Amino acid sequence: MVKISDFQTKEVVNILDGKRLGTISDLEIDLRHGRVEAIVVPGPGKFLGFFSSGNDYVIPWRNIVKIGKDVVLVRMEEALKVEARTSGGDEYRE
Repeated sequence: MVKISDFQTKEVVNILDGKRLGTISDLEIDLRHGRVEAIVVPGPGKFLGFFSSGNDYVIPWRNIVKIGKDVVLVRMEEALKVEARTSGGDEYRE
């Protein structure tokens, strides 16, 4: 079992291009079915969740390839990688 606090210290890396995306800042959880739907990584230029244009990496759970001791490997195509999030965090735009 993994604690959320442990999960948030892991570096996220895209295996397709080797790019380091950052560390996990949030999780999207389906409370009705009791499962994690996606991980959220602050977008480029964000510092501790602040000072950015509002784009975060929202990575669906199905795109996670491996969760290691220090790193989470994901498979993300460039076109699908960044989704705009509203300031409330509850709605998404495509």
